[in-house]
Amino acid sequence: MRKLLLILAAVVGLVIADQAVKEIAAASFRQAAVSVIPNVFDLAYVENRGCAWGLLQGKVWPLAAFGVLALACLVWKRKSVFSCEGANGAVARGWRGCAAVAEPLLYAGVVGNLIDRIFRGYVIDMFDFHWAESHFPCFNLADSYICVSAALIMLLSLVTDKKK
Repeated sequence: MRKLLLILAAVVGLVIADQAVKEIAAASFRQAAVSVIPNVFDLAYVENRGCAWGLLQGKVWPLAAFGVLALACLVWKRKSVFSCEGANGAVARGWRGCAAVAEPLLYAGVVGNLIDRIFRGYVIDMFDFHWAESHFPCFNLADSYICVSAALIMLLSLVTDKKK
């Protein structure tokens, strides 16, 4: 129970940070982007009415439903998704912390973007990387949480033996 309360506290803190950064972007960069590293990185205000890379534009409620379903599945299967134990029950040495970081990050990322979709009808993105004509899609803190968590989960899958 203590572990779940710690996870919940981390998720709440991360979601508050995500929502605060989105509010700052809405208040500060709505009129014009601010160049942080010229020709490389800007802080901007973008209303993304789709999902990653602008896919599924205007499909707010299907995306919100998918977010709720994904979150429910993650919570239901949390022990297998965020496990650092092998098939024999042995914990992959030193990897428990990796799982402990990945879990709240993933939940907070999904919840942060879900809040935007439900209450705003779009997700606020603000981190804008580009180089010459190449432009990486604008993203937000919640997206970063999801990507870091996904990388940690992939790393965990490499160091644990889950053969049955």
